[in-house]
Amino acid sequence: MRTGRTARTGQYVALLAYLVFLAFPFLWLISTAFKPPRELGSLHPTWIPRDPTLANFRQAFDEQPLLHAALNSLIAALGAALVAVLLATPMAYVMARHRTRLARAATGWVIVSQAFPLVLVIIPLFLVLKNLRLINSMPGLIMVYVVWALPFALWMLVGYVRAVPPELEEAAAVDGAGRLRTLVSVTAPLLAPGIVATAMFAFVTAWNEFFFALVLLKTPEKQTLPVILTHFIGAEGVAELGPLAAAAFLATLPSLVVFALIQRRITGGMLTGAVKN
Repeated sequence: MRTGRTARTGQYVALLAYLVFLAFPFLWLISTAFKPPRELGSLHPTWIPRDPTLANFRQAFDEQPLLHAALNSLIAALGAALVAVLLATPMAYVMARHRTRLARAATGWVIVSQAFPLVLVIIPLFLVLKNLRLINSMPGLIMVYVVWALPFALWMLVGYVRAVPPELEEAAAVDGAGRLRTLVSVTAPLLAPGIVATAMFAFVTAWNEFFFALVLLKTPEKQTLPVILTHFIGAEGVAELGPLAAAAFLATLPSLVVFALIQRRITGGMLTGAVKN
């Protein structure tokens, strides 16, 4: 009994330490965003700003086109999420329901492809987009984001499809429903939480992506928010800490909101009430 309590206490302590480790950068970012210049240069920094100010936010918006860059990021992220889900959903259903050697090989390839570094794929993608005349264009960037997010989105949806009992589809077939009616009326509603979670994952991945946008987008009018954030760093590597922290804080908020929504959708339970009487 005492050993079990000690182990549980150790787990809680480790979890708390991990949460503190994850939260520290974000909390320090918020603190820096509201600090005036004299506090940013202080030799004795504090967690809570002594004289909080919004000047860093005003300076960030005055120096860089944050709203336009955020709109570009939003278009790219929404486009990538929509296309990735539309492609991954039918593919995942086939791979989950027809467990052939080809399906197992495809699943293995999906997992292996996640180990490829960005530098390895950027040159082939650049050449393909150049031949398609999609360099420095939003459709080209969305295409790259879809290619990058599709393997993991497919892997996620395969797990959701396998969690749907095949007996539900068989029962619908016994009642006279065709394959299309079964997919639309029985399977699709049960997959809705998984589809939403996958779309949000693809959205967050595209929203936070930096490397592809930096290489593929040339004109400032088309650059996304992560690329614009680098403009707060001077040629000699000296960063404007206050405006940079303010802009980074605003850029982080959509990701936090989306992750909160993902958690609510997943914990809601995918198969609640999926019982045929």
